[in-house]
Amino acid sequence: MPVNQGRGGPAPEPRRTDARLNRDRLVAAAHEEFAETGPGASLNRIARRAGVGPGTLYRHFPDRQALLVAVLADRIARLTARADLLLATEEPGAALARWLDALLVHARLHQGMGSALMVEASDGSGDECRRAVVEAARRVLARAQADGLARADLDPDDLVRLVAGIALSTAHGTDTGQPGRLLALVLDATAPRPDRPAAR
Repeated sequence: MPVNQGRGGPAPEPRRTDARLNRDRLVAAAHEEFAETGPGASLNRIARRAGVGPGTLYRHFPDRQALLVAVLADRIARLTARADLLLATEEPGAALARWLDALLVHARLHQGMGSALMVEASDGSGDECRRAVVEAARRVLARAQADGLARADLDPDDLVRLVAGIALSTAHGTDTGQPGRLLALVLDATAPRPDRPAAR
């Protein structure tokens, strides 16, 4: 027998439940569309795939950037947590190299979709995620710099943008080894050398 909530208990709110379900469907559909066609996927196709109208999509996500944030938020959280794990378990130089490799894997996700939050300006919807990534880069870089294993003039935002650039420039390439080679060049450039002039 169903329980009578009466006036003393909160009544269910089907509209809120429907809204949550629609949002979950949109995020799942966006993940699939981005995986197939990249970050430029049609928002209308995403709405159709989720079984909702475009108006419903825009009520939840005012623009493409907000939808990217929702799709990538969990991966970004794991990426930033990995920085702390590496700092606790690896020597600083190895922690920097391994985290930049993890950042590249993230940035290349779904034809470079993961790099979109790191280099594109927006209405602010992706700022928090981007700050989290740059702050993680700052932590691993600062430890390597403190041990003399990375140039003192390096900026964490510059490193993040370099890795994002590798991801974007190789998103549609056929040379599977190229991203790793380019990252190796970036890592080589981070090493301190007495004959290397400081950046201006």
